[in-house]
Amino acid sequence: MKNTGLFLGGLFTGAALGASIALLYAPQKGSETRDQLKTKLKEMEAELETLRNKIKVKGGELKDEMKKKMHDLENRIETLIKEYKNTLEPTHGAN
Repeated sequence: MKNTGLFLGGLFTGAALGASIALLYAPQKGSETRDQLKTKLKEMEAELETLRNKIKVKGGELKDEMKKKMHDLENRIETLIKEYKNTLEPTHGAN
């Protein structure tokens, strides 16, 4: 999960830098370039928010899955302990 976040962050940063450089070298007025940069920044902010939401959802799903697996493991351990104690009782009672 951490690697995915780092990859997406790098991808987003690279896209932002590439777009900014392309706009700065475009043959147009400075005011037009600034307007395009502002528009592009707003678009990227929206994309970033979408990515954040997707990561939150995926993180929540993973958290729920881990809770379920831990609960299942706890139940299995309890069952094994009971089974083990049951195998000891007849031997211990015979002494």
